[in-house]
Amino acid sequence: MCKKPYYITTAIAYASKKPHIGNTYEVVFTDAIARFKRMQGFDVFFLTGTDEHGLKIEELAKNEGISPQEHVDKVAGEIKDICRVMNISYDGFIRTTDEQHKKVVQKIFKKLYDNGDIYKSSYEGLYCTPCESFWTSSQLVDGKCPDCGREVNPANEEAYFLRLSKYQDWLEQYIEEHPDFIVPESRKKEMLNNFIKPGLQDLCVSRTTFTWSIPVTFDPKHVIYVWIDALSNYITAMGYDPDGSSEQFEKYWPCDCHVIGKDIMRFHSIYWPIMLHALGLEMPKKLFGHNWILFGEDKMSKSKGNVIYADDVVEAFGVDGARYYLLSEMPLNSDGSITYEALIERYNSDLANTLGNLVNRTVAMTKKYFGGEIKAPTCAEAVDDELIAKALEAPKQVAKLMDEYKMADTMEAIMSLARRANKYIDETTPWVLGKDETKAERLGTVLYNLLETIRFIGVILTPFMPETSAKILAQIGSDKASLESLESFGGLEAGSYVSDPVPLFARIDADKFMEEANAKMAAQATEAQAEEEKETEVAPLADEIEFDDFTKVDLRVALVKSAEKVKKSKKLLCLQLDDGMGGRQVVSGIAQWYTPDDLIGKKVILVANLKPVTLCGVESNGMVCAADMPDGSAKVIFPDSDLPCGAKIR
Repeated sequence: MCKKPYYITTAIAYASKKPHIGNTYEVVFTDAIARFKRMQGFDVFFLTGTDEHGLKIEELAKNEGISPQEHVDKVAGEIKDICRVMNISYDGFIRTTDEQHKKVVQKIFKKLYDNGDIYKSSYEGLYCTPCESFWTSSQLVDGKCPDCGREVNPANEEAYFLRLSKYQDWLEQYIEEHPDFIVPESRKKEMLNNFIKPGLQDLCVSRTTFTWSIPVTFDPKHVIYVWIDALSNYITAMGYDPDGSSEQFEKYWPCDCHVIGKDIMRFHSIYWPIMLHALGLEMPKKLFGHNWILFGEDKMSKSKGNVIYADDVVEAFGVDGARYYLLSEMPLNSDGSITYEALIERYNSDLANTLGNLVNRTVAMTKKYFGGEIKAPTCAEAVDDELIAKALEAPKQVAKLMDEYKMADTMEAIMSLARRANKYIDETTPWVLGKDETKAERLGTVLYNLLETIRFIGVILTPFMPETSAKILAQIGSDKASLESLESFGGLEAGSYVSDPVPLFARIDADKFMEEANAKMAAQATEAQAEEEKETEVAPLADEIEFDDFTKVDLRVALVKSAEKVKKSKKLLCLQLDDGMGGRQVVSGIAQWYTPDDLIGKKVILVANLKPVTLCGVESNGMVCAADMPDGSAKVIFPDSDLPCGAKIR
């Protein structure tokens, strides 16, 4: 029987630096889906890889004193190592420096140009190097990049443009008519209302100010810009070629699902569909935009000492411990969080106490009372029915939740079955039954029901915790590991034997672990700070001004009375200030580094005579002073709390 193909991808990781554990979530999430689809009988192709071109990489390599190729080779190797450590079962790993990819991207660019979908013009705007994005002045937030909050620089250059505006009506209609194209629903609404309906501007798709990219064949002073290059990986990796595609491409395209972070949904839901449509190709069936995993409530940063890498977590909690936490901690509609404290709590509670204890004591009791032999369930009682029903329901529940990409709910469904089995032990008290020889038949039935439930758990855990699944099935002496074997309760063979009980998960001493972890994070922060101080160049001074020019700037002390996030922006906070002159409202682009609670009740330095502006529909009457940090963040300058509101700074 010919298996139905299923093609799933991650976004390719940018090869600027080794990804932290938050970045690793995406590939683990996608791996779980791929493994589950294989269990369902699909012919799966799972693609991941690295995005390796651009000005940022060119500059990083220069600072390191190596070639860009050497830099990306190193980082791509680190990313492959992470995939190996996290037991990722990808079928293809594409690098955008692969020769075949580069050749096909050049052909794609030429075809779009020949069709009139790419044209040559000039661009004048403001460029953010880390984001590799152009912005207009009206799009900036506090004069900085609206995506990352960093400085932008004026740029004026000849460039090629992709006619996004030509396809706006088509794209809007397509998304509206295909409600499952972008999920979850919140992402679709965001794309439509915030980016598409306000109007699409043509996209700059070439650059002349750097060389580390793919040259335009018919205009060699231009290199192909990141989005044509990177997005094309999903089809070049499968053998697409404008001059004739491979059988593999014909088999697997259109892609069943692109799994991508919410921060790049805009590029995948606007640029990518338009590129495909212009090429005459089918759309991917689904774009799933996941949230971020933060360290507590903060983004991970070396300077904060809170960067956690996959190998750190695996060393402490094992591969499956790391996979379980990542898959169980990410809600569908909000950001997830990772801290060592939370890792320990979930590991000890769910894995050591609930799952590990269930398997260990059930196998141990089978050894103790029956020499390891699995007895036939010949003495059923009503108390058995609920456990059996829950076991039979679990695979169906998991399948439904996986279709909806509700990974955290899936893990909870599996763990819920384990908790129910532990409750069944308390209800049936096998240790009491074991003291009465006349109850041997009933004891055998109880242990059979427990072992069979454990088999169900072991099988449905396979995509999520493959090593643990294999250990569970080995301990209970079962080789029945297919989803089909879970269609009825009773697949475990009576007369077979369990193995010796071996604990699956050893409890972690939280106090000891945190002492070591805190010391490690403190050392990390100190080292990062030293590196930044060593490597960071102090920004050059602006042009000299006269004293009279300085006196025109009116700096005042103000108290933050209240603060809230601006609804239409991820970067802005709206502050109500007591400036000693009746109060005022100021909008500041610091939401990515400060919560309202961080600011309320604190005094700040205010540029009080700045001309009012409107940002994301909210009027701002001034500016809060902050200092740029080496890692691209900003720190608000808090003056002495004794200074009165309205005090003039000179």
